[in-house]
Amino acid sequence: MPAPRTVLLTGAAGGLGTLMRDLLPDYGYELRLLDLRPIEGAPDAIVADLADQEALREAVRGVDAIIHLAGISLEAPFEKIVKANIEGTYHLYEAAREEGVGRIVFASSNHAVGYTPRPRGDDPLIPIDTPRRPDTFYGLSKCFGEDLAQLYWDKHGLETVSVRIGSCFPEPTSVRMLSVWMSPADGARLFHAALTAEHVGHTVVHGSSANTRLWWDLTSARALGYDPQDDSEPFAGKLIAEQGELQDGNEAHAYLGGQFVTDPPIWPY
Repeated sequence: MPAPRTVLLTGAAGGLGTLMRDLLPDYGYELRLLDLRPIEGAPDAIVADLADQEALREAVRGVDAIIHLAGISLEAPFEKIVKANIEGTYHLYEAAREEGVGRIVFASSNHAVGYTPRPRGDDPLIPIDTPRRPDTFYGLSKCFGEDLAQLYWDKHGLETVSVRIGSCFPEPTSVRMLSVWMSPADGARLFHAALTAEHVGHTVVHGSSANTRLWWDLTSARALGYDPQDDSEPFAGKLIAEQGELQDGNEAHAYLGGQFVTDPPIWPY
């Protein structure tokens, strides 16, 4: 499909949102920014809660597509997860449906399948149709988001690409992350592919760079036109020297979700 001109970016003040604010305009997008917090240097950004359905309706009005990054991105009490990630995502989809937006790119997560054992040795890469095994309430909310996306495609014809993001940072910070890291540049490439591919219906893809130590299959992402250019391997020597190799007896190293399985980081707000 032709590249959308105007894209609503929710969660625009967050870590990933900040990276995409800088990178996506190079693909020709005019970004409309939304976050719960003001965004420094962006006086026109919309400051609104996902619970504010009237503000959401106004925010999505006239946009060509939505990249939905907003919500809680770590573990939190179930009640908080429900409000931000489950009810908030529902409100966004309803606003998009009411305003006739044709496509959403939904930030799902590796934690939707976090209890999937990591590949070892000659094991095959984790396929995109691996059973969902959330490792936290956070991961559970991403399973809900994927199901919501499927419902809105089947019932309303609203297309979604759900991107199970590994870890998108300027560089990997752990040995585990060497296998699921997505460089910011590759993140922008994947979001661009997700926004412009033809006839996606509801498509689920793994979101990472073409890492030497890759754990999961990128076939469905490549089918969108995604061509990752980066690899975490240049960072491997330093991280392994500092942290050691992954250990078979360490439960946090046994599963795709890593630390989220054993001692998940907690949302501070």
